[in-house]
Amino acid sequence: MDAVMTEGRAGSKLKWLWLAVLVVAIDLGTKAMATAMLTYGNPVPVVPSFNLTLLHNTGAAFSFLADAAGWQRWFFVTLAVVVSVVLVGWLRKLKADETWTAIAIVLILGGAIGNVYDRVVHGYVVDFLHFYWQDWHFPAFNLADTAITIGAAMMIIDAFRKPAGASGDADRSN
Repeated sequence: MDAVMTEGRAGSKLKWLWLAVLVVAIDLGTKAMATAMLTYGNPVPVVPSFNLTLLHNTGAAFSFLADAAGWQRWFFVTLAVVVSVVLVGWLRKLKADETWTAIAIVLILGGAIGNVYDRVVHGYVVDFLHFYWQDWHFPAFNLADTAITIGAAMMIIDAFRKPAGASGDADRSN
């Protein structure tokens, strides 16, 4: 009986995986459109301070290790796969009322999978969202990066919102 109940609870949290699939689909779709419609390195102004600029990132966030000798590709693929397995395991163990955390986890998971796909298939991550202000330029990024950032921010907010020793969304006073 306990095994059946545990399976049911795990299955109820795994229902959130549809959001990870949606993140991956939107991410890969927008990257395919950017690759088809943009010329590498040629900015296309959208509004002041925002361009669509096709770039290839062989490193991690903010092009970290982009100039390494090529080993970083498989290092980042391995790291993302390990993190993804950990995230799915964490998702399975969440309580039924931990919806906020479940959403945060699947946003990070979907973003990680979208970028891993790029690394495996292309050897780099496709970036195309480029914000700037005058001479200052924020590193280009993509929708997978956005999902990862939103998921991480949700986890940080969650950590500050939970009373000490509490877990689950229902334990919050706000």
